[in-house]
Amino acid sequence: MTASVVTGVSTGIGFATALRLAQEGQRVYGSVRSEASGQALVEAADGLDLSLVVMDVDDDASVAAALAGVLGATGGIDVLVNNAGIAVGHAVEDTSIADFQRTMNTNVWGTLRCIQAVLPTMRERGSGHILNVTSTAGRVAVAGQCAYTMSKFAAEALTESLAAEVAPFGIHVSAVEPGVIMTPIFEKAMTDPEDPTTPYVGGRRMGEFYMYSLLNDPATPDLVADVIWEAITADAPKLRYLAGEDAKALVAHREGLTDEEWIARQADPDDNAWRTWIKGVTGVDIPTT
Repeated sequence: MTASVVTGVSTGIGFATALRLAQEGQRVYGSVRSEASGQALVEAADGLDLSLVVMDVDDDASVAAALAGVLGATGGIDVLVNNAGIAVGHAVEDTSIADFQRTMNTNVWGTLRCIQAVLPTMRERGSGHILNVTSTAGRVAVAGQCAYTMSKFAAEALTESLAAEVAPFGIHVSAVEPGVIMTPIFEKAMTDPEDPTTPYVGGRRMGEFYMYSLLNDPATPDLVADVIWEAITADAPKLRYLAGEDAKALVAHREGLTDEEWIARQADPDDNAWRTWIKGVTGVDIPTT
């Protein structure tokens, strides 16, 4: 039986992915910060082979101990889904160094901690699949989201470098890149809106985009779980998987612009022109306020 670890399973993408893998017959270990935060998943699993693992991806000792326990119970982890993440920050000048560090610690170092804990046994066994849930923000940098975007670009770089390193050992590595998904990560981000006195409009604009994307017709975590299952079961897994039609549209649009055009579109001082552009790219209608 395939043994899989999914991090950050209390809600959202991690919840949906852990449940999907268990439903497909895998032996799933889902990481949570506390047993209580994972009880809804346990109830949803309803007897499936799914166990909670208390683990804080921000902490070296916690990750080492938790994954050593899983390895001891299973003899080897076949699939690692690095999903745990946070969305923090505003414009570069408005975001504290502490918030940059906190975001990098969870979204990048947390992913790295888990990878380093499982790689030795994957390498010895000559098999395994590591999937890092990154974001379109790891492919397309936007104004007002630098801490989050920086962390996701770093996670993409980690994914690509690692894939080349471990390919000779039969290990696959993939990045799963969701667009706007209806999960608590965006709800939490919306509780920390841009300071209305900031001279930077990028954060306000992206805040509006996320809000109206969620109100419009957002993709669900189940869609991302489907993409992750597609990657796991592929005969020849790809390095990158976009998740969501908005993700595909945004990345394709960015690839069709020069760097200078991309910057100019974001920095357009005309809010109405910006809204028209966003609607044309993503289909999201942001009303004039």
